[in-house]
Amino acid sequence: MPVEILRRVLSAPVYDVAIETPLERAPLISKKTLNDVWLKREDLQPVFSFKLRGAYNRMVHLTEEQRAKGVIAASAGNHAQGVALSATKMGVKAIIVMPRTTPLIKVNSVRNLGGEVVLFGDSYDEASKHAKQMCEAQGLTFIHPYDDLDVIAGQGTIALEMLRQHKPFDIIFVCVGGGGLISGIASVIKQVSPSTKIIGVEPEDAACMTEALKADERVILKQVGLFADGVAVAQVGEIPFRIAKTCVDAMVTVTTDEICAAVKDIFEDTRAIAEPAGAVGLAGMKKYLAENHLTGLSIAVTLSGANMNFDRLRHISERTEIGEKREAVFAVTIDEKPGSFKRFCELLGDRRAITEFNYRYADSQKAIVFVGVRTEGGTSEKEALIKELRGCGYAIEDMSDNEMAKLHLRYMVGGHAKGIENETLYRFEFPERPGALLQFLIQMSEEWNISLFHYRNHGAAFGRVLVGVQVPKEQHSQFECYLENLGYPYVCEQDNPGYQLFLRPIA
Repeated sequence: MPVEILRRVLSAPVYDVAIETPLERAPLISKKTLNDVWLKREDLQPVFSFKLRGAYNRMVHLTEEQRAKGVIAASAGNHAQGVALSATKMGVKAIIVMPRTTPLIKVNSVRNLGGEVVLFGDSYDEASKHAKQMCEAQGLTFIHPYDDLDVIAGQGTIALEMLRQHKPFDIIFVCVGGGGLISGIASVIKQVSPSTKIIGVEPEDAACMTEALKADERVILKQVGLFADGVAVAQVGEIPFRIAKTCVDAMVTVTTDEICAAVKDIFEDTRAIAEPAGAVGLAGMKKYLAENHLTGLSIAVTLSGANMNFDRLRHISERTEIGEKREAVFAVTIDEKPGSFKRFCELLGDRRAITEFNYRYADSQKAIVFVGVRTEGGTSEKEALIKELRGCGYAIEDMSDNEMAKLHLRYMVGGHAKGIENETLYRFEFPERPGALLQFLIQMSEEWNISLFHYRNHGAAFGRVLVGVQVPKEQHSQFECYLENLGYPYVCEQDNPGYQLFLRPIA
């Protein structure tokens, strides 16, 4: 299979529409990691993503009959733009099915490139199913985003450029969604420079390749996180999986905070703003090097795209400090009397800046405050601070890795409610479209009362919602069936220390 991919890569005419992107050294990242780090700038393509390469290479192989009837694709953004631009270049009709949750900026971009947009479903899987139905009904050709030999070969042209631009690297880190990019790069690199390690990187909540390699079969993830929407895939492609089993050396998974920190790293070195999926590779590189204590290596990272919805920058900037281990978030119990906060700040000293402080009076004896503290020394400084505070008699709970606290609690600390019985707390991801909340409420029994509600969105395809619901104990099984039928990703936060400390009802 890799031999066939390389053969197709060598004849791929991608430069009819794409450019040979620069391979740029990242001096600040290199200095920080003590390695020689280079970024492959696929964010500089005409559609701000590598996807153009594979889409065009597939479409130039269409027969005359297929060109006459047109093509169809399903995508939430980057592949859609690649197909639309390629179709315009070739004079072919292109229909792009996009989820209704797709940000308007991406929908308009596809239309501006000449694609006909059909909005359907709340996810890529729903849009893809609809696209295939339209494909059969209208005789169109489906352009798959990753599970196609010509698409993979188009992405593999990136590897040829890297080999021309630099001596063989020790390691190449590649972001992974459906697997088209890494299978294309690995097929080429492993035949020319077999000693070069190819390491794939995925978000922790969308690790379909990682799980497939563990199970030695293509698994389907029950839920997929949407933050890095460009790599939010539930099942890796069949062809990419077969190639990865022999050509990919390791997989790394990263958190949302680590991705946000990588976006900032890229900005500081290039002044470019990568989309979350575009920064996944760098986030994985930082984690892999730190965990394995590696220095002095020559490393390349794919910066795969820059189709960032501007509103998401707020969320990324908020999470960057925690992702870089330069901010810690705590729940701390202090005395409820004048001067307590001053003494707490004095203990922190002028070396540690307080980045956030949330509090509301609730008890005459003790107060629980939600506090953020700058920790330039990373994890070791945070652990030392926790030890110091506990040594001084403070009860402290580390919230730095608590997703519910970072998404919701820090914006709604307001004391415990009184007189609320049978409350259960859930965190949801609602599709960001009209009617999503209404659907949630219509299907809910009138016997269940909403006792807490917090919504937060950052211009993404989904909104983050924290909901407290009063459900009698004898109706819990009925409520769980309602949650499953609703179809929205959710997490029960009943035992979350943030809820117990700040929001749990009291008698």
